[in-house]
Amino acid sequence: MIIRQRLATGVCALLAALAAGIAVPAGAVADETTAQDAPKVDLVLDVSGSMRAQDIDGGSRMAAAKQAFNEVLDATPEEVQLGIRTLGANYPGNDRKTGCRDTAQLYPVGPLDRTEAKTAVATLQPTGWTPIGPALLKAADDLDGGNGSRRIVLISDGEDTCAPLDPCEVAREIAAKGIGLTIDTLGLVPNAKLSKQLSCIAEATGGTYTSVQHKEQLSDKVNQLVDRTADKVVTPVAVDGTGQCATAPTLKSGLYTDREEFGQHRYYRVDVAPGQELRASVSVADDRQVNPDYGVTLRAVTVHGREIVRGEATGSGRTDVMSTGLRYPKAESDEEDAPAETVCLQVANSFSPAAGVKTTPGFPLELTVDVVDGPDQAGDVASFGLGRGWWLLGALVLIGFLAGVVWGWISRWRLAVWRTN
Repeated sequence: MIIRQRLATGVCALLAALAAGIAVPAGAVADETTAQDAPKVDLVLDVSGSMRAQDIDGGSRMAAAKQAFNEVLDATPEEVQLGIRTLGANYPGNDRKTGCRDTAQLYPVGPLDRTEAKTAVATLQPTGWTPIGPALLKAADDLDGGNGSRRIVLISDGEDTCAPLDPCEVAREIAAKGIGLTIDTLGLVPNAKLSKQLSCIAEATGGTYTSVQHKEQLSDKVNQLVDRTADKVVTPVAVDGTGQCATAPTLKSGLYTDREEFGQHRYYRVDVAPGQELRASVSVADDRQVNPDYGVTLRAVTVHGREIVRGEATGSGRTDVMSTGLRYPKAESDEEDAPAETVCLQVANSFSPAAGVKTTPGFPLELTVDVVDGPDQAGDVASFGLGRGWWLLGALVLIGFLAGVVWGWISRWRLAVWRTN
């Protein structure tokens, strides 16, 4: 009985020690905030012939768009540089080649003159084709340059009429440039094909798609997107990972963007000095239809290929983004001038394309790298995940053992007294 009591006491002390010791002390978070240029937004409006339809609150689609634009122009924050681009506004003919070039900058992206912009919008009349793909390419050029937030807001009531320049593929190409440009789309007709196309455009760049059927809803949504452009953002730095560690780019703490094809491995190098901790995470967006059952892996390996630690995420069915991360604390060194260790980060995916899906460009991935001061006793953290609590664990185990011995002695003494009496 005495032995059981001692064991119970010791187990309770051990559980208390584990509860107290598992937490890992947090290190400092890198702050690499840099000055940003003025946020820019380009409103891209479909002015094709179908915008004459009278099905939005008793008026035409064009009238609803004009009213929304006027309200948005009044509410645009002073710090936002805004422009307006049209598609299908100028060519009324039947020549497809000419109609598919019909996109123009109605008001240039820059400091906003509200009166001038409203005057330009008032002149618009539903006219021609729906060259969404060419308009998106031109809009991306309108927003070129600078490191501030950049956003395209596309408003359309119909599908692109200028295939084979697929607007969804155009959006993927824009995203592949790594310029941090977001495309949001608004559909004025509850049509399944239109919704599919506009959703694909938005998903390719991390934007949103909204189906709009009322004037007030259109105004509110465009205003919301313009306001969002003014929010401070961290723009990822474009980087080209390689197929092997030896030729991989060396990264500092920061946010990076790259592209990864189906089943491809991408390598990046990070230098971690003794006493520092590497924290890394990756998000891979499956911006097209993929087969069920997939995964994303982030591995930290030595330059010789030995795995140090890994993070994994798996899924089945439909998802938009898969994310995982890892932490690697480098132990302190007794040498004052101990060199940093080169750690290779390997990003891999197990997505497979659905039938008929294009495999290029690759999936957009976003990689976060943070090298911070490591916790004390980094070697203990790497081995046991207990941080400073490892020493506390030893002390509490010893206290638990001594408490068990004392409790056993007291129990024997009480038993002896009971027998004597």
